[in-house]
Amino acid sequence: MTEVRILLCDDHAVVRAGLLALLGSAPGIEVVGEAGSGEEAVATAAKLRPDVVLMDLQLGPGIDGVEATRRITTTLPGVRVLVLTTYDTDADVTRAIGAGATGYLLKAERPEELFAAIHAAAEGRRALSRVVPRDRAPALTHRELDILGQLARGLSNREIARALFISEATVKTHLGRVYAKLGVDTRAGAVARAKEQRLLP
Repeated sequence: MTEVRILLCDDHAVVRAGLLALLGSAPGIEVVGEAGSGEEAVATAAKLRPDVVLMDLQLGPGIDGVEATRRITTTLPGVRVLVLTTYDTDADVTRAIGAGATGYLLKAERPEELFAAIHAAAEGRRALSRVVPRDRAPALTHRELDILGQLARGLSNREIARALFISEATVKTHLGRVYAKLGVDTRAGAVARAKEQRLLP
């Protein structure tokens, strides 16, 4: 079994210590670093280039686990992020997967489930906690989230196209997908649903 190099990110030192002890007993897994904040996770991942970052969502002051995931997955090709959290709402899962997380696991899972998810994530395979529904709506892509953000600012299609350096036709295509994924048919409905699901700040 190929050894998987892990970076732990959790803002609770006690939780990190527990995970460190747990993973230390797991075959084929080596913890190469720890981080107590989103910013630290991004910097440490860039320095150590682990195979998998085990990421909590709520990280206290600074950027949260979703934003840290987005920064890691967009700047460090090959580094996978496996979310390990206590939060299992649709919005949390959607935001995490939309940010590029390879998997989403709850802290209540058994150790063997965590070990299996880590190895799956290292291979680029989706790993979802058994209590997380598999049939949820597809996550929004980075570009769709960008357009949603511009939409929330009240920009027209033409203004969004200029801001993102794409054509109006492309904006309309993305908007159609956003509406379909959020289950709405108006711009106002998309913004309201996105805020409801915490897809927007």
